[in-house]
Amino acid sequence: MTDATANPTGLTGNVLFYVQPEPVTAEQHGDLGVNPVDQPYAFMGKSHLVPLTVTEFAPAALSYPVIFVGEAKQPVAVMGLSDGENFFVEPSGAVRGDCYIPAYARRYPFVFANDQEQGRMILCIDRAAPFLAKGGQVPLFENGQPTAYVNSAMEFCNNFEQERQRTESFIALLTELDLFDTREAVFTPRDANGNPGQPQKLADYIAVSEDKLKALSPEKLAELRDNGALGQIYAHLTSLLGWDKLIALAFQRANATPAGNA
Repeated sequence: MTDATANPTGLTGNVLFYVQPEPVTAEQHGDLGVNPVDQPYAFMGKSHLVPLTVTEFAPAALSYPVIFVGEAKQPVAVMGLSDGENFFVEPSGAVRGDCYIPAYARRYPFVFANDQEQGRMILCIDRAAPFLAKGGQVPLFENGQPTAYVNSAMEFCNNFEQERQRTESFIALLTELDLFDTREAVFTPRDANGNPGQPQKLADYIAVSEDKLKALSPEKLAELRDNGALGQIYAHLTSLLGWDKLIALAFQRANATPAGNA
């Protein structure tokens, strides 16, 4: 159950990118609206990892490595090589035009929060969003009722929540089949003559093991194919070629720094 105008207690959870999430209410936000901004996704530049849902693996794979992190094996798009850097967001806040923007970022400044006392999800908004202001061009409420903008955000967050649950089921299935393994992202530098140097480890990460996948029975593979999981697994595995792109972007960013472009 969800609610756009409730005033709950017992909200739980901390969410990446959200500084001051508040339940959306006419009492608190009746005079607020949003203003158009040139760089609406500049906030992504704060993180090198952005969460994904399983149905985003294929489009995200065209831009980034898609890996799994933490005990929950949360799928994420890798947009940089260390904390606080994002090679797909320029210092100006502009996002590269050729990259996929995860739904996790597109829903901002709205987000669902869990109201454990009431057993429902509550629509919240990040009060600290820079484009949220009193008298903003697109109001949140009119005559005490949520506007089409808020209702659209509610629908988007509802869909996102469904995809999040689908992603949890996908992770549970792969965990049950013991398909995950820890891998290393490795970079081998080369000198001016093209001779390879000492390999350097970039990161440890969780990925689907191709060997474990191949060892599954034909019946289990057919099951994964029929429920759509196999296609998502292949998208994930293909995306891992994107580590080379990240390394190239890292060199571009490093070379631009002395010129004052960082």
